[in-house]
Amino acid sequence: MMTDESLQTFLDQLASRASTPGGGSAAGLMGAMGAALVSMVCNLTLGKEKYADVAPEMAEVLATAERLRAGLTDAIAADIAAFDAVMAAYGLAKATEDEKSRRTAAIQVALKQATEAPLDCARLAAEVISLSRPVALRGNPNVVSDAGVAVMAGWASLRSAALNVYVNAGAIKDREFAEARLAELAGLLAAAEPAVEEIYAEVRRRL
Repeated sequence: MMTDESLQTFLDQLASRASTPGGGSAAGLMGAMGAALVSMVCNLTLGKEKYADVAPEMAEVLATAERLRAGLTDAIAADIAAFDAVMAAYGLAKATEDEKSRRTAAIQVALKQATEAPLDCARLAAEVISLSRPVALRGNPNVVSDAGVAVMAGWASLRSAALNVYVNAGAIKDREFAEARLAELAGLLAAAEPAVEEIYAEVRRRL
């Protein structure tokens, strides 16, 4: 599994001539790092007497951050699987009309999977952004800069995943399916952008 490899191996593969891992997997990794940093701030806030009043909230945030970290780590492999499915569909035989028809149908199914995978990543990344707010506002101030990095990693993940949604949705013939996913993505981006700026500004204020 890609997620079992060392970071250096992942980066070497990312830099190589191989098609995977690619940008979609990088988006998952960025989001997972953002979630991990939220967890870090929580862990450095919990158990300290001076932050006892926010302990219940930080414990809840920590549990959610760990769920998001797992989901975004899974997104790394999901992107690879989706890309491989698209390439396999394009590689199907097309010598006869029947083969062409089956190939076209398979490509469309695979493109839908390749749209859903980065959209799932985008959804999780948007949650990371939202989750960065309480740790930026009420987490241990000694690591508030890490809360800022968390929100920026989540934003990078969301916008990067969006690119993979766009590229695949554009080739889907079922426009009702494609437009619904694009509309959801637009909503995620529209809600996240001002939140990112607000959280980042709050982090800067606390430094």
